[in-house]
Amino acid sequence: MIKNLETLCNFNAPSGSEQGLRDYILTQISPFADCKIDNAGNIIVFKKGNKTPKYCVMLDAHLDEVGFIVSAITPEGFLKFQTVGGITDPVLLCKNVIINNKINGVIGCKPIHLTDSDEAKKCPKSDAMYIDIGAGSKQEAEKVVNAGDYGVICGEFEILGNNIKSKALDDRIGCAVLIELIKTYNEFDFYATFTVLEEVGSRGAKVAAFSVEPDFAIVLEATTAADIDGSDETNRVCVLGGGPAISFMDNGTMYNRSLFNAANKSSVPHQIKTAVAGGNNSAAIHLSGNGVKTLAVSVPCRYIHSPACVANINDIENTLNLTRELLTNICLGEI
Repeated sequence: MIKNLETLCNFNAPSGSEQGLRDYILTQISPFADCKIDNAGNIIVFKKGNKTPKYCVMLDAHLDEVGFIVSAITPEGFLKFQTVGGITDPVLLCKNVIINNKINGVIGCKPIHLTDSDEAKKCPKSDAMYIDIGAGSKQEAEKVVNAGDYGVICGEFEILGNNIKSKALDDRIGCAVLIELIKTYNEFDFYATFTVLEEVGSRGAKVAAFSVEPDFAIVLEATTAADIDGSDETNRVCVLGGGPAISFMDNGTMYNRSLFNAANKSSVPHQIKTAVAGGNNSAAIHLSGNGVKTLAVSVPCRYIHSPACVANINDIENTLNLTRELLTNICLGEI
C-alpha cells in the first residue's frame, strides 16, 4: 500500500484537473469491482462481496489536491495566479511549481532590496507573487501557458524513519487505503467513491452521495496535526503515531454518535481529534438524500496543504484496519 501511495502522490491532480490520477486508479481497481465515472468526474465503485449487507455503505476519498490556476500573464512574461484550495501565503514563496505536468517554474515576489521597512517584516500576499517560467515576454509565455491552466507545488515523496514526507498526502492517503480495501475486502458488498473537487467545497462528494444513496458513509481523510515544538497539549489536535483520528464534530459536520462510539471502542489504535475545526466531504455526504450516518477517519498530517506533508506509516495501516472493522460491523447491523 505504501508503494502505491508513492505513485498516487506523484500524480499532479489539483481540483478540476483530476483526469490522469483517475485513469490510474481505474487501472488499479477495475479488475476487482464494477466502476463508472459520473458526469462530475467521480469514480463510483461497487465491490461485490460474499454476502449482502444489512445497510448500504459508502467509503469515500477525494482525488484532488490543493494547487493553483494561472489567472493572467504580465507583459514581462510572469504568470499571475489564484490558489485552488486552502494554501497559506508562506507555503507559496520561492517554491518550485509545475504547470500542465510539463512547464517548470518558481514562485517569486518583489526583491527584498526594493521593499520598504514595513513590507520587509511581512510575508507577501499571494496576489503580490508571480510565477517565473523563464519567459522573456507575454508572447513567449503564451506559447506554453495560458490563463486557466492548472499547476501544483512540487514535493518529493520520501521515507523519514517511520514517517512519509510528500505533497498531496491529503488525500492520496485516503485513496491508497480505499484501493487496498477494494482489492482485499470480500466479506460484504460496499460502494466506494473517489471524488473530485473536495478542496474547493466538496462538490464531487455531493453528486456521488446523491448517486449511491448510502445509509452509512466513512470518509477517509488526512487532518492537521500540530504535535510540534511550541504547541501545548491542548492545541495539538492529534499526533503522529497515535493512530487514525476520529472526529466528533468539525465546521461542516456533527458526526453520527453511534459510528463515533463504535470507532472509539475499537482495539485498533486510534485517537480523538480534539478540535472543532476544518471540514471535509462529510459535510456534503451526511446531508444527502434522507440523510447519511457519517464518520470521518483521518490520518494525522503535519504541514498539511504544503509540498512537504508528513504522516506516520503505522497510522496509515491502522486507518485501513479500523475502516475494515467498521465496514464489517455496519454491514452486520451491529452499529
